[in-house]
Amino acid sequence: MAGQPAGSTATFEQAGELKIGQVGIANLRIRTLDVERLGAEMRDRVKRAPKLFERAAVILDFGGLAATPDVATATALIDALRDAGALPVALAWGNADNAALAEALGLPLLSKFRAQYESADTGAAAPVRAAPAPQAAAPAPAPPPAAAVEPGLMQTTAVRSGQQLYAQNRDLTVLSQVGAGAEVIADGSIHIYGPLRGRALAGAKGNTSARIFCRSFQAELVAVAGQYKVLDDIPRELHGKAVQVWLEHDELKIAALE
Repeated sequence: MAGQPAGSTATFEQAGELKIGQVGIANLRIRTLDVERLGAEMRDRVKRAPKLFERAAVILDFGGLAATPDVATATALIDALRDAGALPVALAWGNADNAALAEALGLPLLSKFRAQYESADTGAAAPVRAAPAPQAAAPAPAPPPAAAVEPGLMQTTAVRSGQQLYAQNRDLTVLSQVGAGAEVIADGSIHIYGPLRGRALAGAKGNTSARIFCRSFQAELVAVAGQYKVLDDIPRELHGKAVQVWLEHDELKIAALE
């Protein structure tokens, strides 16, 4: 992420919340109609997880706005998302103004794949923050350089709806829950000791050996190195169970932990 040093943690409230529908189509619910910011967020997603988001089909959902945008603004947003690497393909079903906008843009309306948004959307959650780095001691002669080792990132509190936690170039351990609408991403593996109700993306930069472990599986989406599944794709007997998620011959596998 621009402005973030290597190994940093990125947490922020987003202008647009991206969810994956039952057929793998991303539903981008617009919360703040800021074209530049939405384009930057999508560009950041594509950069962090190109196998998942590059050239991803996206449905635009304006249902979270007080008013439907005009044609010029919607066109600018579509252009910005395309420049970022995504492919807007439709609008989510809405009111008559939304239908007219879809017609003017030459895009279809899709209601079947509209994501479900929880009532927590109306409440603001406190941002998840990493502990500040300790101040460096007074300069001293440096020892011979050693191989850099990135420790895993540990999150001790819950990751709440609308929040995002990213462990860059390392594993991520969450000691609490990942709430519905929350997103945890790691370039390594992800370990969740509470319920996983949101989204977990391991191996975000293409590490096919990364895995996801969680104590109670209720995830909206899980992905390893760009291969993903949503909850409806997973056998019901695994819902609520302790599971691990991994890649085997480019196929995402999910199994109960013994």
